[in-house]
This record gives sequence, structure tokens and C-alpha cells, in this order.
Amino acid sequence: MCFPFRNISSRRYALVWTYATWALLAAALMVYAETLAFTGDEGFHMLAAQLIKAGKRPYLDFCFPQTPLNAYWNAFWMRVFGESWRTAHAVASLLTSGAVILAAQFILSRFPERAWAATAAMATAAIVGLNSVVVEFGPLGQAYGMCLFTIVAAFRLTVSAVERRSGARALAAGVLAGVAAGASLLAAPVAPVLLIWLVWNSGGGRWVKAVAFLTGCAAPFLPVLALFARAPWVVWFNIAEYHLYYRAIYWPDPLPHDLETLTGWTADPQAVVLGLLAIGGVVFIWRRSNWDRARRSEFYLCGWLVLGIAAELAFGHPTFARYFCLTVPFLAILAAAGLYAIGSRVFAPERTFWPAAIAIFIMAATGVRAVYDHAQEVYSWPQYEDVARKIEQVAPTNRNLFTVPMLYFLTKRRPPAGMEFEYSHKLNLPAAQMAALHAMPEAELKRLVAAGTFYAAATCDAGTVETYGIEDVYRNKTEVHECPVFWEPKH
Repeated sequence: MCFPFRNISSRRYALVWTYATWALLAAALMVYAETLAFTGDEGFHMLAAQLIKAGKRPYLDFCFPQTPLNAYWNAFWMRVFGESWRTAHAVASLLTSGAVILAAQFILSRFPERAWAATAAMATAAIVGLNSVVVEFGPLGQAYGMCLFTIVAAFRLTVSAVERRSGARALAAGVLAGVAAGASLLAAPVAPVLLIWLVWNSGGGRWVKAVAFLTGCAAPFLPVLALFARAPWVVWFNIAEYHLYYRAIYWPDPLPHDLETLTGWTADPQAVVLGLLAIGGVVFIWRRSNWDRARRSEFYLCGWLVLGIAAELAFGHPTFARYFCLTVPFLAILAAAGLYAIGSRVFAPERTFWPAAIAIFIMAATGVRAVYDHAQEVYSWPQYEDVARKIEQVAPTNRNLFTVPMLYFLTKRRPPAGMEFEYSHKLNLPAAQMAALHAMPEAELKRLVAAGTFYAAATCDAGTVETYGIEDVYRNKTEVHECPVFWEPKH
């Protein structure tokens, strides 16, 4: 008996299988987001959104070395559904799954080998949706989910804009590329790459489209420009100068770390498979395909986007593997061509199901293992909620608290001025500049802790306890999930 789904090339099977694959991935992503998704830096982003919801302004009222759109986005949804990390995770999961379906639907609608379109689309959905880095960081309250969705959507609109004389789609593409950069500068290279490709490949109206695209890019930065008009140096420092000159202060000598990050993909089975398939796809499109120039150019655009994003991330110090999740949708589109190049030679033409099945199995097996290992290595939001409940029990709400942004957020207590961004304590700038940035020097913070200014203290980092001498300051101590909570100063 033949396998019942040996041929999924028909339109009927194409839609069913592709969207079923996406729906399963989206459901799994949502479950993960509401139970295990977590990273230590996320607390700072959640606290920033909470402060914005309370009427505070980034840069002008608290230190925030990020572009602000994702924080405003989270603040909006917190206003609708309440101040919970689950709100941010649910929205980010939807955006991430939206990026999955946009990438898969691009293959389904534009893959030149029509008999393989559904197979390639299913594989694309699996490659993006089961990628361990996308699963681990896409659903977080940080900007990864928003960036993934907006850069893939901007790519889709840019490709579509080439075929039309009007600038409407170019304007929309520019808005989305601007939103991505306005959410995180990790996505900043997307806009110039799309613009150059749009101008190069457009026939009529190319300059109209270019102006429309640039206008769209500028629109999401109007809030930043309004803040810049009030405090130019403060805004410039947070958005640019901090990243250019000061990120390494909390990561001395980042070169060995960066080299390890940039070569770490060689030990990751998912990254190796994805990279080889993507390279195979580029070689196939260049050397062996009979695709027309316009269609090849669309796939080459994915390669240019990968190179542009990766180049920026490679030169950031320090850089981290999670940043490269922004390249995954475009690598997956190229990998679909590589899968076709291999599958069409190994399997009979009508056996299009098996290449997708093998690719999905490899991505699922390696992805689940990587995500499981990650979940064992870090804390989780529910664990921090237990710590927050203990703080509420031992510390009155009208008393000062020394803790991390995550626990300020969970306890809904405003951090003392200058303590919103914990890495800012490492800055060594003149007193007037530190005050303008709303940053508290580490020496001053140590003095306040030693003087018993804070009624309670809590952290899950043993190094913080030692650095600030917290053990010697408080009378009482307990531990929740190995996170010490101290209260009632000795003097």
C-alpha cells in the first residue's frame, strides 16, 4: 500500500498541510511561552513597559539603552490586559508565529517548482518554528518577536512593491522596517538592504518607491525624535553611544566570548543543517536552476538580508547567539531551495512528502533537546513569582527595596531613581552626566546598601550578594528557589 500522503503537491493538500504545520507550531510556541520562556535580561524590558504605562518616559525619566517601540508596545498590551509577563509572552508568541507563516506562505506562493511548493513551505515553517533560538527567545517580552514579524513582513512587501508602479507597498514596507529598527537596533540593517534591492530591481517609479520607503522608515522614529528634541545628548547616549563605547564595561575583554559565539554554530546540529541547506539553495539557484531573473533575485535578497544582519551582529561587542535568530526566516527560505535541490535528486518526483518529513524530524529532534537543556539551565517566571510573594510577606510596600528589575516588575514597586537599569551602575561618567542619564554609580549604591537604606534585598545572583556585602547588612534571611531574600537592616 502506498503512503496516503506521498504527494502533497496539489493545491488542496498544499494549503491543508502548510497551515496545519503552522498551527501546530504556533500552539506549541504559545504553550512554551506561558510556562518556560525566560531570560534574565527580560525583566529590564518588562520594567520599562511598566514604567511607561505609569507615565514615565524612556531616556528622560529613566535609563533605557534601547530603541523604545517594543517597550511602548508591551505597555499598550499591559494597559489592555494587565501588568503580567504572560501578556507580553502571548503577544510575542503571536508575532513570532506570524513570522513563521509569512516565511512559509512566501514559499507556498512563489516557489518556482510548483510540485514542491507545499513540501518546501512545510519545511520552511518547521525550520523557523522549530529553531531552538527562535523558540527560546521569540516569545519573550524583548523585541525578538516584533522584529521577526516586521522584518519578514517588510521583506514580503518589498518583493511585492517591485511589481507595482505606485509607492504604497514600498511605504508600508518602509514602515515595517522602521518598526523593526525602532524595536531593536539588531534589525537596523534590514532597511538599507531592502531599500537598495528595491531601487535596483524596480523598473518604473523606482525613485517614487525609494522616497516612499524612506518616509515609511522615518515614521516609527517620530516618538524618538520628540524625545531627542527635549534632551539630545541623553537620547543619543542611550540609543547609540552606550552601544558603541560602554557595553563592554560589564563584559571586559569580549573578543574571546565573541569568537566562541561566532563559531558556536559548528557544534549546533540545527545550525549546521540550516546553514548547509541554505548554502546548497544559493548554489542551486545560481548554477542549476532555470528560474527567471526576477524570482532568483527574490531569493538572493534573503541571502543579502542574512549577510547584512549577520555583519552587524558579528561586529557588536559583546554579541550573543540569540541575536542571530533574526536571520533564521531568510535562511529557511534559502534552505527550502536547498531541500528541493537534494530531494528532487534523491526521491522520485512524486515523493515530495519525505524530504519535508525528514527535515521536520531533524529540526524537531534537535530543537526539542536544545530547548529542554535551556529550560534546565535557567530560572523561570513562576519561580521569580514565588520570590516576589516572599518579598511581599516580609517587606511593607512603603519601604525601599534593593533587587533586580524582574522583581521590581513582579512586586509592582517602583525602583529608586537610578536603579531602573542595573548595568548603568558600571558607568563611570561625571556626576552631572550620570544624573542626566538617571544612573546611580556603583559606589553610591554600595554606600546606600551598607547604610541600611533598603528595608529588604533580594537577588538570584550570588555575585551581587558578595559585591554589595548584603549578608552583613540584614538581620533576617530566607531562600526561595536558591534566591536569598533579606529584610530588616541591622542599623
